[in-house]
Amino acid sequence: MRRFWNNLPLPSAAFCLLFCAFWLRAEPADWIYSARYVVTMDAQHRLIDDGAVAIRGESIVGVGTRAEINRQFQAAHRLDRPEALIMPGLINTHTHAAMSLLRGVADDLRLQDWLEKYIFPAEAKNVTPDFVLWGTRLACLEMMLSGTTTFVDMYYFEGRVAQATKEAGMRGVLGETILRFKSPDSPTPKDALQYTETFIQQYKNDPLIVPAPAPHAIFTNEDGDLRAARKLADKYGVPVIIHLSETKVENEDALRTRGMSPTRLLDTLGVLDGPTIAAHGVWLDDADMKILKAHGTGIAHCPSSNMKLASGVAPVMKLLGLGIPVGLGTDGPAGSNNDFDLMEDMNLAADLQKVTTGDPTALNAEQAIAMATIVGARVAGLEKQIGSLETGKRADLVTLRLDRPHAAPLYNVYSQIVYALKGSDVEDVVVNGKPIVRAGRSLTLDEKLILAKAKEYGTKVAASLK
Repeated sequence: MRRFWNNLPLPSAAFCLLFCAFWLRAEPADWIYSARYVVTMDAQHRLIDDGAVAIRGESIVGVGTRAEINRQFQAAHRLDRPEALIMPGLINTHTHAAMSLLRGVADDLRLQDWLEKYIFPAEAKNVTPDFVLWGTRLACLEMMLSGTTTFVDMYYFEGRVAQATKEAGMRGVLGETILRFKSPDSPTPKDALQYTETFIQQYKNDPLIVPAPAPHAIFTNEDGDLRAARKLADKYGVPVIIHLSETKVENEDALRTRGMSPTRLLDTLGVLDGPTIAAHGVWLDDADMKILKAHGTGIAHCPSSNMKLASGVAPVMKLLGLGIPVGLGTDGPAGSNNDFDLMEDMNLAADLQKVTTGDPTALNAEQAIAMATIVGARVAGLEKQIGSLETGKRADLVTLRLDRPHAAPLYNVYSQIVYALKGSDVEDVVVNGKPIVRAGRSLTLDEKLILAKAKEYGTKVAASLK
């Protein structure tokens, strides 16, 4: 070795010494992802030109310019997307994933008619553990390919939902539905609560799954079961997931029969005394919002669903102005919204607030992206782990292509994401440090098999409704 160094010309020897010093100083990383822009959504909302993200194991270990990250880290794997941007994975704060297999079964109806005349009967005839497993696989495939890395769910047989979610490599806050009447997986509310506790015990310490009780709503649950759901959630340190003030009918019925709004009722029952994810929140008054703020309740705003069912428009700007976290949810996909494309709901959320407030500055693009990322993480109770690209957080990120006609020219990155880019522009998806989508194709799920199963279940559901 000494002869090797002695025989090198002086400039070459100096270069080699510098080269070795660089690699000895560089920290190891499993991956470095680089792109034209990195949209961090951190506290400063840093937007990094020619940026990069370094990942080690499950976590982000560096975020900065490409030059900075290349100086600091030596990676085993690299992926450069010079005509793309990197941003946090999207967080869908309200879904019924397995209902993907009921997509389009009943549309253009009022919520109560849709539920009572079509959905509940279709579920009674068709929902089984395997139905839920394949329906969730289909939903996960759709969500991951359009940039969602985490979703909040409410349905039956949530153990199967968890199975499919982990197969996909996605992250889920999964709520087992509790009803006052017989459901596909539980003959009574007591059975539903027991099923939920078993589900929570099974997944309480899972790195990708947060299990939770999900009493459906005040009009489908007895007071005692609502209290029991809260008690169960508190016992295991998990959130409660519930529908809240989705329709005018729900609010008026509560005021007429209970003498108070749905929010006030949940407050009186103690249901909000702990982490709670409340879906919709369309018909909230100032007193309701004061209660929600006091309890730190998160709202899942579902613009596409609320528009399609003519449920109304949630007071998003008021809620955000009060500091109440408001995330975005697709809801659906069986009639209330027929897809899981959260990119689409970012656009709809921004446009809907503008047209209903008469103010084109309402809910700007940057705010809409925050709702789909870091604020959505707050709603899900995961803001310390995900929602932004920061050192120490879990490595959940997506890349979006910028080389398509609808993406050019580009003046403002935030505006481009919300008003121009589509779910189909998602190129790569990483969850917990592991790639699950590459070049627009799932690495974890068998797309051909899932679509074949969806067709098979579609034929079966259609026959059951005749």
